[in-house]
Amino acid sequence: MSPDEELMTALYTEHYAVLLSFISRYVRDRHKAEDLVQETLLRAWRHIDHLDPDPGRTRSYLLTIARNVVTNAWRAEQRRPHLVADDAAVQSVPSADNVDQLVEGWLVAEALERLSADHRAVVQAMYYEGQTVADAARQLSVPEGTVKSRAYYAVRALRQAFEEMGVLR
Repeated sequence: MSPDEELMTALYTEHYAVLLSFISRYVRDRHKAEDLVQETLLRAWRHIDHLDPDPGRTRSYLLTIARNVVTNAWRAEQRRPHLVADDAAVQSVPSADNVDQLVEGWLVAEALERLSADHRAVVQAMYYEGQTVADAARQLSVPEGTVKSRAYYAVRALRQAFEEMGVLR
């Protein structure tokens, strides 16, 4: 182990509890306090050449670093938006309008109106009601092959209707 690693191990063993106690006065969350102690020791490691061999000055230096780490964490927390737990406040926030959904619905409805009644019935059964080919065939009283064929041509007709309406290219 290098001398720097030995020094850091000694710092950790001698000062961890004091640093945790100091930081815990400002940070109530134990896990966050432990993270801030680790950040303090990491900063001390990065500037290990500034450490004074006098134990009193070392502790003072580490407490100064810890104070700066706590201050920086507090400032970062203040910059973050806070979650609102008040249901009434959340409900009062205006919701995004659904104009795009309305326009899209109108476009689809218009395109469906351009299909023949047979093609529209197959699209309704398979794509809106989620029926299988066999179920749609039973409901429409036509063979399964006819349902498959109508579905294929209905999708082609919808694509063409959307192109005519300027939605697809």
